[in-house]
Amino acid sequence: MVLENLRRRRRVKSSKETDSPDTMLEENPTLEDDNPDEEEYEETSDTCQLLNGGELEIEVPDVKESLWATSVQMFIPFILAGFGMVAASLLLDKVQHWPVYQEVSEVYILVPALLGLKGNLEMTLASRLSTHANIGHFDNPKMKLNLIVGNLSLILCQATVVGFLASIAAVLLAWMPNGGINIEHVLLLCASSVVTALGASFILGLVMIGVILCSKSFNINPDNVATPIAASLGDLTTLACLSSLASFYLKTLEKNIWLCVVSIVIALLLIPIWAWMASREKYSQQVLCTGWTPVVSAMIISSVGGLILDYTVAKYKGVAVFQLVINGVGGNLVAVQASRISTELHMKARLGHLPSNMTICLKPSAAFCDTKETSHASTAQMLLLMVIPGHLIFSYTISYLQAGHTSFTFIFLLVYLTAAMIQVVLLLYIAQVMILGMWKVNIDPDNSAIPYLTALGDLLGTLLLSMAFEFLFLIGDHDSDVGD
Repeated sequence: MVLENLRRRRRVKSSKETDSPDTMLEENPTLEDDNPDEEEYEETSDTCQLLNGGELEIEVPDVKESLWATSVQMFIPFILAGFGMVAASLLLDKVQHWPVYQEVSEVYILVPALLGLKGNLEMTLASRLSTHANIGHFDNPKMKLNLIVGNLSLILCQATVVGFLASIAAVLLAWMPNGGINIEHVLLLCASSVVTALGASFILGLVMIGVILCSKSFNINPDNVATPIAASLGDLTTLACLSSLASFYLKTLEKNIWLCVVSIVIALLLIPIWAWMASREKYSQQVLCTGWTPVVSAMIISSVGGLILDYTVAKYKGVAVFQLVINGVGGNLVAVQASRISTELHMKARLGHLPSNMTICLKPSAAFCDTKETSHASTAQMLLLMVIPGHLIFSYTISYLQAGHTSFTFIFLLVYLTAAMIQVVLLLYIAQVMILGMWKVNIDPDNSAIPYLTALGDLLGTLLLSMAFEFLFLIGDHDSDVGD
């Protein structure tokens, strides 16, 4: 409701400031016609141009969501997403004993990279579409359809390419310490990766579109709910697809190795089709041309985290069940913050120019405590308050289900929760600085910020969790469970 009032006030203000119909249409292109033709739509599909009408800064009424409403909208999807991560963690705890993970350990390197696709692609999709919904682009049926088709085709194209590159990165990272390459393993990794990326991204993309449309219908800010819900199904769906497909291809390697080759070829041949469909929508075309650096860079960062996981799981089996939880919680919380900051920038300023009340160089304390320096300090505080209760709920759920290889002692929880808090504090501060910095140098954070942030969350989470288990082992908390 707040967002609807905001758009209504902007339209009324615009009509009062000028009697020129051309000016009104320039500032509010969605008012021109309920069914604009393709040429009119293409001229106004750039988000930043549409929002700002050529001005450096826009006067926006100071309308804020209530603290209670924001908290509820954040916490409920966060808990649902957490249980999705718990389910994925339990699945990883089981599948790590499957033959494919024992015989082809490089699959571990694929896990963070492919699960990170929900941050690289699905969460970025959610952030982009949330911005479009909040500024009124979904009010026009034709524009809404074009945006949905273009963005869905875009993530399918990106998913296939990133899945293929992730398999190559896994092979290279596994080759460096061993000095040898097994061709059959290369084919298995490549086929499993591209098919998993394509299938999981299609399913999650449809879910994201449905969530944003439902949020708009119920006057809920999609920035608060879309990214956590993407994660609630993302980890479980992707991990299930990867494990099942890898096991299937492993069984067919001896007699039907051609299945791997055919799967890879078909997936790669579909890339030009997805690219052509994405290029038909102007905003998706822009991302298609310029949006590869963040997703590929994020994939490389996540693959390094996967290499750490591969070595750590070999020593501490208990890491597996917590790795997805700590990575997912950090990624979900920072994605919410990133989406909100990006939306505010789109609503208040032109790309390349920061609003007068925002600055890039913030002290860490100001990012969390000083509401005069940033309007997102209270949101950061709320997100931090969710970390410990969330992890306790998820950890005791894992304990109740008698999963994992780790005893839930007081010292274990203290060390684990400390690692989780350090991860989220670092991510929220990095998000504040990174997003404003990207905006200042003409990079749209809706397309670039979340991939970097979730990849950093994966890397930091895996690294801190490994350090936590190593610390527990060194201080003597290495019972039969932790050292199993």
